[in-house]
Amino acid sequence: MKKCLVCENPIQSFMSFGKMPIANGFLSREKFNNEYYFEMEVASCSKCGMFQLINQPDKEQMFNEHYAFFSGTSKFMAKHFEEFANHVINDFITGSDPFVAEIGSNDGIMLQNFAKRKIRHIGFEPSENVATVAMEKGINTIVEFFDKTLAEKIVRESGQSDAFIGANVMCHIPYIKSVVEGIQTLVKPNGVVVFEDPYLGDVIKNTTYDQIYDEHTFLYSVHSVGFLFGLYDMEIIDLEPQETHGGSMRYIIAHKGKRKISENVSKYLQMEKELGLHLPETYNQFKLNCENSRKNLMNILNDLHMQNKKVVGYAATSKSTTIINYCGITTDHLEYICDTTPIKHNKFSPGAHIPVKPYEEFQKNYPDYALLFGYNHSKEIMAKEQRFMEQGSKWITYVPEVKVLS
Repeated sequence: MKKCLVCENPIQSFMSFGKMPIANGFLSREKFNNEYYFEMEVASCSKCGMFQLINQPDKEQMFNEHYAFFSGTSKFMAKHFEEFANHVINDFITGSDPFVAEIGSNDGIMLQNFAKRKIRHIGFEPSENVATVAMEKGINTIVEFFDKTLAEKIVRESGQSDAFIGANVMCHIPYIKSVVEGIQTLVKPNGVVVFEDPYLGDVIKNTTYDQIYDEHTFLYSVHSVGFLFGLYDMEIIDLEPQETHGGSMRYIIAHKGKRKISENVSKYLQMEKELGLHLPETYNQFKLNCENSRKNLMNILNDLHMQNKKVVGYAATSKSTTIINYCGITTDHLEYICDTTPIKHNKFSPGAHIPVKPYEEFQKNYPDYALLFGYNHSKEIMAKEQRFMEQGSKWITYVPEVKVLS
């Protein structure tokens, strides 16, 4: 039997999403025959409450020099990270020579806000292609996976950090205990940890099962994060819910007893209890909700296929890989997926091998329907695509429910 990656309690899968490819593994035609798949099963630990993948590909298969996600491609996220950085600078950093560290710093979209203000910083980014973009912008970046050993090296060379930050990264790391041990070493006694990730409570409430894919080892809750950091004498001092990624939580953490604890912590722990995040029946119901969502979506897509309607996917996201492969979406249902990321253009989606085309293709000849994979940027997208809707084309969405929007 498998053991929990945090507390080593025996865990058992309550659901499998089937054989799944690398979510960001957009590939060329000649690589179809050698595509990697794994069984994507999930479990919730009855002891520490950690929601996790049972199996996961090796980290080098997911994060490497061909990594296809660049944070800087979204104006919405650029603004979000600027606000995140300003929050850290204004509310948590004190002293004359502050030092900030970020895990999974990607193309420097967050750290550039510290660099502009001449604040000492270091980013840890294992994917060389995106790290290179950051370094070209003058962002101090180390192309390595962060752990305790690297933390000790940084402390020797640069001292301890006032803040350790992360965005949509901590949930990616199966060896998370080594990371938190490193954080405990790197962060000053009165320093803070501020990170945000997709929130389990929102996933359960809204059936956003596309948050589950190879990179997301964990879906965190307040309870499970509190347990994890408690192992290293640290505690949650505040919580800030976010709209990003279809529902995220920002966790603010400090060494135990060093900072005042907000009432938000007990409030959210109680809300999680009421939501039943500790109960097996909650996850059995989630499984049924996923199956119903799949059935409703495929009913729409199969019907449109029978009517010979032109349907495309909008945004070749990591999350779309789960939707496409779990639901059984093929090139019969989607002619192509449009995306603004050049590295994905003229490639094919993982698993189903649906062509990925530049966004200009979408603009040039609007389809009858667009399946909105980038729903977490829906406000930004809807504002941008007024002409698409004015000419009578429609959106298909699946969060929080499957429906057609005109």
